[in-house]
Amino acid sequence: MLQRLYVKNVALISEADIEFDSGLNVLSGETGSGKSVILDSINFVLGSKADRTMIRYGENEAIVKAEFDLPADCEAVKILSGYDIETDGTVIISRRLTTDGKGAIKINGNTVTAAMLKNVTAHLVDVHGQSEHFFLLSEDNQLKVLDGLLGGDAENIKNALKEQLTEKRNLKNKIAALGGDESERARKLDLLDFQIKEIEKAGLKKGEFDELTARRNIIFNLEKILASLNYAKNALASDGGCMDGLSASIREMNRISDIGEEYSQLTVRLENLYTEATDVSETLSDLADSLTFDEAEAQSVEERLSLIKALKKKYGADEEEILRFKENAQNEFDAISDSAAIIEKYTKNIADCDGKIYSLCVKLTELRKSAADKFCKNIENELKTLNIANAKFNVRFKEYDKASANLQSANGSDEICFEFSANKGEPLKPLNKVISGGEMSRFMLAIKTQLKNLNGISTYIFDEIDAGISGFTAGTVAAKFRDISKATQILAVSHLPQVCAASDAQLLIYKVEEGGKTITKVKRLTESQKIDEIMRLTGSVNSDAARQHAEELIKQIRS
Repeated sequence: MLQRLYVKNVALISEADIEFDSGLNVLSGETGSGKSVILDSINFVLGSKADRTMIRYGENEAIVKAEFDLPADCEAVKILSGYDIETDGTVIISRRLTTDGKGAIKINGNTVTAAMLKNVTAHLVDVHGQSEHFFLLSEDNQLKVLDGLLGGDAENIKNALKEQLTEKRNLKNKIAALGGDESERARKLDLLDFQIKEIEKAGLKKGEFDELTARRNIIFNLEKILASLNYAKNALASDGGCMDGLSASIREMNRISDIGEEYSQLTVRLENLYTEATDVSETLSDLADSLTFDEAEAQSVEERLSLIKALKKKYGADEEEILRFKENAQNEFDAISDSAAIIEKYTKNIADCDGKIYSLCVKLTELRKSAADKFCKNIENELKTLNIANAKFNVRFKEYDKASANLQSANGSDEICFEFSANKGEPLKPLNKVISGGEMSRFMLAIKTQLKNLNGISTYIFDEIDAGISGFTAGTVAAKFRDISKATQILAVSHLPQVCAASDAQLLIYKVEEGGKTITKVKRLTESQKIDEIMRLTGSVNSDAARQHAEELIKQIRS
């Protein structure tokens, strides 16, 4: 249960420290007094989206703390244990938001994320407002309500459905990896065959592209190369060239080579240089003679390079990658060609999965129908006590067989619709077509009465769901609140004197002016003050008769 709520700098609230009773806590006050601020603060600390506009004007941050007292075996404590957050049964959640949009969330002093917070608080508090009417009008959500009655039985079947759906998905992936169905395999084989033959026809060699690129570079620069080779050859071997100079130098050195060792060595070096120059000259001449422009060769090189470039775009960055692609394609081609028997086996396994899924769906439907029969009777009885004497309620199931069943959902194959009739002689029609606002409030309250011991939630919050209700019905609503609050703590925002009379703790929300500013305050009323509040809600003047009437109302509701 929620024991305490501390609010600071939220909207008109400067600071409020509120303690709640374990039973029925009723929040009342004039319109605009700030009751919604209390609920906004609770939603904020439970994990709703942070909004900087909630920070009180002139302040830098808003702070909300909520203190819960929980049994050791509840789901929220188990989740906290999974987060390595220790608790002795007391769970304190604090959330802070600053004007620059920064925030901090802590549970028992441990920093957590918003997602972690929501995971915990989803098992602590259930907030019900008039907006939840729209939740109940959705057929998808109606199925969730029905499954809430089944508890673990439904979850076990859904988990089994998930396992079968996962197995079926894995089998389909395996078939897809083998080329899919027969037509898909044929298309895949055609593509692989084309790719393999295209690469084979090219006759690639590793390093070929680089060799061709070098050859093309020579062809493009042939004239320049010839000019340089001829110039160098002439510089060495023409009359008066380098070799003539070396020959003259050798003759002169031979004249003195026998005079000293150093002259002899220089002569040898000059002779070696002349021999090397002769060899270079001959090589230059041979290279020049070998270079001729072959237009056919130039065209062949260009075509070959273009072919390899095209293959690189399709199959890999170089010849090695392209050849590896061909090898993989060949392996895949061989596997798909031999996969018919394997695919037939997988297809049979998928059919077996579908059979198991269908059986689980049927089993889940049977459980849901059985729960729905009892649920409908109980809701009708609840509605009768809420002054809808002729209420008829039914859960209509759309029939299906194996051919029409939805075998792709872990939620089963059921499509349901809540049908309702409030008046005798009127046929059952979809809930969203016939129910009025006041009837909807009572209908939702009847459902919450049925679910009070099933969902593990320790605190219900009702935000003016009694709107549009008055008279005798208001008394029955108050009685329902008291009934639910025996097992589950309730925080209810209400304008009904009957609901206030039923409260275990009455909290008044009111506004005052302090220092030129409007401030919302919260006060827990004494029994005498509670009587004053009931008198205000009934519109009575402060008289002995009105007071006696309020006291009688409290006795009547609590009897």
